[in-house]
Amino acid sequence: MPLVKQGRITTDLFVHVADGAELPGDGAILIPAARFLEDPEGLLKRAGKVGVIWPNNRDLDDLVPYLGRLDAVALMFPSFRDGRAYSQARLLRERHGFDGELRATGQVLRDQFVFMLRAGFDTFEVKKDSDAEAFASTAKSYSVFYQPTGDGRLTALHRRMQLRHSESAGQ
Repeated sequence: MPLVKQGRITTDLFVHVADGAELPGDGAILIPAARFLEDPEGLLKRAGKVGVIWPNNRDLDDLVPYLGRLDAVALMFPSFRDGRAYSQARLLRERHGFDGELRATGQVLRDQFVFMLRAGFDTFEVKKDSDAEAFASTAKSYSVFYQPTGDGRLTALHRRMQLRHSESAGQ
């Protein structure tokens, strides 16, 4: 499955570990939420990066105590019409200060890519190579936004205010 990270097609360093499957001794892993919550401390002590696949119908409060030690959180889009993962992404970035990899997985569609970026996602698992190429180019197409969101980019208003401030400071 192609992976787009920071606007580029890249190799996925994380191994998806299914429920009941043996954990690799080291290396980066993505594990399901239920398995992670069975032994979070033990998993976080292992060698290698740890990420969690978090369903969009599960409360983030169970994950919050571990955010500072997680390298990635993969949020699920089970259907293109189900946007709960957008809310989870914004909460993780804006309320809980998560600065690790925030991955969109499941029904990740190219026409929703910009909205996912704005919500704070920085990595995307896509189904087709052509979608990965479209995602990578879409990220470069937009540089100015009006609404503030979880991706940390300045809004058009804030850009104008900075410009005015720097102009008035120079006088």
